[in-house]
Amino acid sequence: MRSYAIAQNTGTDPGQADTTAVFTAPSGARAYVLLDGIGRSDAVRNWVSAAARRLARAAARRGDAEAGLRAVYNAYAAERTKNGLRGPKAAAVVAVTAPGRPLTVAWCGDSRAYVLVRGTSHRLTNDHNRRRVYPPNNIFPEGGNRNAITSCLGSRSTDEMVRNIDGHPAIEAVTYPEKKCRLVLASDGAYEPHEDAERPLADELVGEPREAARHFVDAAVRHATATTAAQDPARTYADNATALVADICP
Repeated sequence: MRSYAIAQNTGTDPGQADTTAVFTAPSGARAYVLLDGIGRSDAVRNWVSAAARRLARAAARRGDAEAGLRAVYNAYAAERTKNGLRGPKAAAVVAVTAPGRPLTVAWCGDSRAYVLVRGTSHRLTNDHNRRRVYPPNNIFPEGGNRNAITSCLGSRSTDEMVRNIDGHPAIEAVTYPEKKCRLVLASDGAYEPHEDAERPLADELVGEPREAARHFVDAAVRHATATTAAQDPARTYADNATALVADICP
């Protein structure tokens, strides 16, 4: 039985550009990638699809999520600096499993990685967005705009540049030591509705990977639709929701 699955629900805005990629290197290292493209054009969707494959190959061949993401991030930055061009961008998260090594995760933007262990979910990533820069407080309970991301694949900003402006580097990474877990990569359209409804993520990710991924994104779109309809029936909205679920075993 396949150990991972991908599901997507386009919500009410099918023009958006989420994509995923999985690549296994000859060494046995496997990379799982999720990109959430910024924009709705065909050019953005095409670029995001190619970038996801490029990132998956780079990370798997290096056997490390951060090394792969930095290589691809720097390559795009150099290409655009050399040509003086701006181009498509995407929030990116990548996770890598490699024989004899712990799970590694790296990201830029607000796509997330979680792990589920013994029925409990643990979030591994920390969003690169304005809400992180300006957390909720007594005066502004919502904090900064969570949809305004502060780092992304396709940017030319260095770690130092982003840190000086927003207080975090352009790329961050973590290592997770648990050898057996369920990995979940999710776009903001997939995790935000569950988070807003205060629903435990573990409850939404039961069953085999295919079943879990499908339920997770479909439920996210239902929650988002119901929430916005309650606020204003004339402006019902549900973001594109994408999830990759993989069972990681030693």
